[in-house]
Amino acid sequence: MIDDAPPFVTLRTTSVQLTLSAAIGQRPAILYWGDALNHASAAELHLLATRQWAFGGPTVDVPASLFNELGAGLDGPSGFLAHREGTDWATIFLVQHVEAPDEQTIIIQCHDAQHHIGIAYHFALDHETDVLSIFCTVSNRGTKPLSVDWMAATTFPLDQRLSRLRGFTGRWAHEFNSEEIQTHGGSYVRENKSGRTSHDSFPGLIALSEGTSENAGPCAGFHFGWSGNHRLRADLHTDGQCFVQMGELFFPGELELPPNASYTTPRVFVAWSSDGLNGLSKRFHHHVRQNILDQRTNGKPRPIHFNTWEAVYFDHSEEKLMALADQAASVGAERFVLDDGWFGGRRNDRTGLGDWVVAKDVYPQGLHRLVDHVRSLGMEFGIWFEPEMVNPDSDLYRAHPEWILSAKGVDHVPFRQQQTLDLTRPEVTSYLFEAINYIVDEYRVDYIKWDMNRTIAHPGDQTGKAATHRQTHAVYALMDRLRKQHPHLEIESCASGGARADYGVLSYTDRLWTSDNNDALVRQSIQRGASHFFPLQILGSHVGPKICHITGRVLDMSFRVGTALFGHMGIEADLSAETEQDLTILKDGIKLYKEYRALIHSGDFYRLDRIDAFNCVGVVAKDQTEALFSCTKLSDQRSSLPGRVRLTGLAARSFYRVRLIWPGASPSITTPSIVEAADLYGKGSILSGEALHQFGIQLPLVKPNTCLIFHLQVVTEH
Repeated sequence: MIDDAPPFVTLRTTSVQLTLSAAIGQRPAILYWGDALNHASAAELHLLATRQWAFGGPTVDVPASLFNELGAGLDGPSGFLAHREGTDWATIFLVQHVEAPDEQTIIIQCHDAQHHIGIAYHFALDHETDVLSIFCTVSNRGTKPLSVDWMAATTFPLDQRLSRLRGFTGRWAHEFNSEEIQTHGGSYVRENKSGRTSHDSFPGLIALSEGTSENAGPCAGFHFGWSGNHRLRADLHTDGQCFVQMGELFFPGELELPPNASYTTPRVFVAWSSDGLNGLSKRFHHHVRQNILDQRTNGKPRPIHFNTWEAVYFDHSEEKLMALADQAASVGAERFVLDDGWFGGRRNDRTGLGDWVVAKDVYPQGLHRLVDHVRSLGMEFGIWFEPEMVNPDSDLYRAHPEWILSAKGVDHVPFRQQQTLDLTRPEVTSYLFEAINYIVDEYRVDYIKWDMNRTIAHPGDQTGKAATHRQTHAVYALMDRLRKQHPHLEIESCASGGARADYGVLSYTDRLWTSDNNDALVRQSIQRGASHFFPLQILGSHVGPKICHITGRVLDMSFRVGTALFGHMGIEADLSAETEQDLTILKDGIKLYKEYRALIHSGDFYRLDRIDAFNCVGVVAKDQTEALFSCTKLSDQRSSLPGRVRLTGLAARSFYRVRLIWPGASPSITTPSIVEAADLYGKGSILSGEALHQFGIQLPLVKPNTCLIFHLQVVTEH
């Protein structure tokens, strides 16, 4: 709904509200973002927010705006930095008019008449998901080029109750780590110049109050939907105001607008919750499902993957892979993904990248024999590509050494014996499309694992100009072209694991490879971190080998399966090396996943407030009639017995039959325990949602690396 009297305009759903001040001839600003207000007017809010000048500063109060432009003289960083050969930098953008093309969109058109620059701010509040999306367009209306050094989608004020910031960092094989700090006088800044979303600077930020928990308290979440370089920052000014900015990070001279040209920022997605962090996640997850994922594949059940990487690496042979396909099908896999090593001279990671033709020495008749065998077993066929990269030891590089991104006179940074192709060159994207399209056509490929295994240190094009912005759009365009050519085709976004995971790439892909690390213990924290912004259905989660190839940790099959269940489940191990007992456990786990797949991928996800030594999460059906809760012991608890876990999201007045459905036998160290008392492996116990949430259920005493999965089903009679 759009309402309010000028100079104010409000976007409102039943739950949240955005109110802006947009007086003609004045600088526009966000006045309010939070819970929907049913009785307060914008004029009241404006009056209550009246500020005054203070000693030690200007003798008038300088109001904030959507950019906090340099020309206004406001303390703190500006959301817009541009110039024409060092001049025209002191911009001030005044409202020309306000448009409302539909009930959930506001466009505020502004102009700097002195410097001949136009700005259009776009705000859209989705009525179903309560997520606000924001982007901004700058237009050069002058006669000289305009160099844009920095442009946020907007400068977003934080509610003054939100005094803590939760950011997300990590590294290869340990993505989505969260860290929290107090807001402080100064700046919280994360910058990424890797040419992809990155492992270490995920473009998401959450602001929360001192008392905010998973289930209670106010918080605001921000995500920058872009797969290239970015900067995000939160700045607490000396006057007590705190602002969040998110935008592309440009290399010097990267964005120069000729006269009459324009640039549009990627979208920033913003959510508000008064019901804790789970309220934010619920809104973000719903928005991804409804508005970002491709609906042609979004409703399809997510098939169990078998990926060949950790089973064979580069040691390919038709016989070995066909035997793996037999084993994968026997445990219940539904999609077979042929990973790296099938093409050119690719017998190791130093050669062949870029030569996207089937290796004749390994597959004399092409992939038909393997693909036909996979399909005869009832599985889909997927294949790995790394389209953006090339090995210097490849036919492609020898033919076209000029096709790479580089900085003249600067040595390449060594990185996996590969370089980055310049996709801003039409001949490069044409080559890639034709090569990939042929493989997809020839073998009726259902699925592409699209990888990107190095950062782009020197993203210079053939003219020497920085090109990350254009390169990222070229990647999007190539993905989009392939999906349009093959409407059935699904694509996974992988970049050495989770280094390209964002809402931008999800507009062109169907799944995220969450991490290269299949260690189930590490995956517990990785998947919990990713869940702040991404729904389980798109988070690739695989059962790895007994001895993890990255950490060397030895983990039993029950724990590996239990961890992989809460995601898009798959397998990435040499099944011939697993015992018959472990293969039986794996089959049982896959059967369980298939039984509850629809619930896991469509229900509301909850992170439970932490109890000592455990990671507890759950999924509750939209109608609250069914739920799964995973309680995983990560280490030994400090007390002699574990605590009670309070199950979130249940209907207080409903009664649920509670059973323990994983692992297959009671892992309790001593008996009797809650397992026996509540008959959790038998008929279970019927308990009220109120008791399960307000009082909680005692967890049994189990060893570390044990995953307990509870199933709850509403009963009509008890």
